[in-house]
Amino acid sequence: MAQLDLIAQSARRHAAAQEWDELGVELLKLAVANRGVWNAPGAGLLDELRALPAQRREALADALVAQYHSAEAGPNARRNALTLIGVVTHDLPGERLLTERLERLDELGRRQTFWYLERQEVLAEAELAAGRTLAPAVVAVFRRAALDAYRDEALPALAAKLTEPVLNVGEEWAEQALRDADGVSEWQDLLRHATTATASKSSAKWEKQARALIEPLGADRVREAVVPWLALVGRRTFELERGQYEGDVNNSFDPYNANALRGLVWTLALLPSHQDTVRALGGLVETALKKVPGLGPRNPKVANAAVGALSRIDGAPALAELARLATRVTYKGTLKLLDTALETRARALGLSREEIEELAVPAYGLTEVGRTERQLGEVTAVLEVRGTRVALGWRSPAGKAVKSVPAAVRRDHAEELKELKAAVKDIDKTLSAQSDRLDRQFVADRRWSYDAWRERFIDHPLVGTLARRLLWTVDGTTVGFADGELRTLDDAPLAGDLVAAGVEVRLWHPVGHEPAEIVAWRDWLERHAITQPFKQAHREVYLLTDAERATGTYSNRFAAHVLRQHQFNSLAAIRGWRNRLRLMVDDSAPPATRELPHWGLRAEYWIQGEGENYGEDTTESGSYLRLTTDQVRFYPIDAPENSASTYGGEYRMWLPNGTDPVESLPIADIPPLVLSEVLRDVDLFVGVASIGNDPTWQDGGPEGRFHEYWTSYGFGELNQGAETRRVLLERLVPRLAIADRCTIEGRFLHVKGERHTYKIHLGSGNILRTPNDQYLCIVPAAGSASPTTGYLPFEGDRLLAVILSKAMLLADDTSITDPTILSQL
Repeated sequence: MAQLDLIAQSARRHAAAQEWDELGVELLKLAVANRGVWNAPGAGLLDELRALPAQRREALADALVAQYHSAEAGPNARRNALTLIGVVTHDLPGERLLTERLERLDELGRRQTFWYLERQEVLAEAELAAGRTLAPAVVAVFRRAALDAYRDEALPALAAKLTEPVLNVGEEWAEQALRDADGVSEWQDLLRHATTATASKSSAKWEKQARALIEPLGADRVREAVVPWLALVGRRTFELERGQYEGDVNNSFDPYNANALRGLVWTLALLPSHQDTVRALGGLVETALKKVPGLGPRNPKVANAAVGALSRIDGAPALAELARLATRVTYKGTLKLLDTALETRARALGLSREEIEELAVPAYGLTEVGRTERQLGEVTAVLEVRGTRVALGWRSPAGKAVKSVPAAVRRDHAEELKELKAAVKDIDKTLSAQSDRLDRQFVADRRWSYDAWRERFIDHPLVGTLARRLLWTVDGTTVGFADGELRTLDDAPLAGDLVAAGVEVRLWHPVGHEPAEIVAWRDWLERHAITQPFKQAHREVYLLTDAERATGTYSNRFAAHVLRQHQFNSLAAIRGWRNRLRLMVDDSAPPATRELPHWGLRAEYWIQGEGENYGEDTTESGSYLRLTTDQVRFYPIDAPENSASTYGGEYRMWLPNGTDPVESLPIADIPPLVLSEVLRDVDLFVGVASIGNDPTWQDGGPEGRFHEYWTSYGFGELNQGAETRRVLLERLVPRLAIADRCTIEGRFLHVKGERHTYKIHLGSGNILRTPNDQYLCIVPAAGSASPTTGYLPFEGDRLLAVILSKAMLLADDTSITDPTILSQL
């Protein structure tokens, strides 16, 4: 700052002496030294220059033009010279450096934004003063910059003059809206009104004006235009340059257009209820909450507006979409709005939150469990659920299966075809959400009367495709669904006296059951070729250990691991845990926590940021790349919150005045089902997010400091999930085409190839090969298809598919063509 003050003082002396060439040099020095930012002391100096008489400003402008063209001026000096010329010539005749100014504006149009203290608005003001319009991309950057301007009037005042185009270009939805509105004043007025949606909620005044603008267009016409626009949200028409401290700007929302999106969402809420509207709003929530590196969710404000609109729309489809989103959304603010909306609906109907979610699941036109047929002329459309996906097939008039959509259907039944394809997408989304919801019922300890359970689960056209693949306890008797009936372990139909309306039904959990019974049910599922939507009969069980009895109030079972922080954070949110990203600049943070209201408990997983080097151990924004893990503890749900330094140290309970500390509960007192499910979550976090299962970390990461951990995890003892995988592979491997080349020994699947023998670790998927257990790095391709293995008893174990894919590849190692793998063989 002292250097800047000295330069500013020198500039003032030259200005007083009317030494314009010297003043120009000093001004550019000041601008370059302060990186083009005109704050103190530069801001006051600009005000003084503006106040100079016109003749003196002309002399200074000419001096700056000379400096611009001088051999000594670099690109930074030239950019600042253009700004300074704009400042001092704001009301002078003639245009200096016009071509250069237009080129600079074109450069600005390729940026996301700029800091208002750069004073780039003088370039735009010069164009407007000359009677010319700005290019749409340039208008867009000034509008975005105006939204970021802090205690500044110049940029917002300029943005207020930039009324065309109505929306910012660069986003596909906005450009489509501009094309649709071109030459139609009613559409222009509606879009302009949408851009004024800058508050968190619409006001009565805003809605009154919106209704008046909808009327000349008609509700149907508005919906039929806006819904397709929402489907385009998230796509860009041209790329923006990323600034030094900006995140992935091309995957974020234009903030000016985001206001318009919010306004259009509010507008849809004023229209009559329609399935297309509901579908579009639900999709917008998910698009707006998609996470962008360096930024977080794309635009929670738009997502929240869409949830608010859904909560105002009457009818079962909107309720179903709210319930579906509640199982998928992890962003805290939006999830709170979803919870409030569902609880409000539940109270209005005199139901519990759980009941409203169960009753809200639509059938999507399915007329029987997992299936429906629809006649379209002479062709029959068949919609059929297979696992957690739905297939749309066709039959000719002769009853023969047809692979593609018949031409007659495309020609004569376009609307019905469109709706069928939309139903396929809806069913796929809902099946995934319902599978997750059912998986969470273990800890919820939900119970139903037989009649209600039968209606909402077993016989529900959609949920029944999941429920019929699970095990249930009916009045204490475990049953599964096979051959059209509920059956016991010996395949006998469920006795009639157990299906009375008052009989209690629960989701079966292996905790508390003898190992022989669990194995018998696994055999039953295999005998009936039932693939469960998630692990149930094969679910890992985490029983209290002697070590945990000894520690008393905590578990160290999953301590001392190194996890990728952002992956851990995403997994925690999906599993219903609350967590905050650790930033190196933060003082403290609470542990990852999961509240268990049914049990009055709160589980905590203690974690801390790992590393000390900013930029190497953190992202550009300062969040840690990795975490180290510590204890799992349990507290009463209303106990004060613990916190610890983000970079390590003891967890302490934050206590309001006069509040006594609350000790963690004896781990032996935690109900076995709760303990098992919480530790299963934590095992999942470690199993997926650990750097030990990353084949590219052989070198141990930065400075090799994780090599010992990577080796011990990547080839060490199996955790509970890996033990489950080993037991399954023992049954599965003998059925494989490569069975004669495979054996399971301890922690490894051994595969005999022609070149070498290989050992695939069942916990990490890492590979050792002969001779001398040399490490072999094979990185699975993203989205690679799972190998054909025949029957699998459950869905969702990606690492199982990776291990099998590697085994298939290595068993035929003479056919490998990948040069990266060949170089290691």
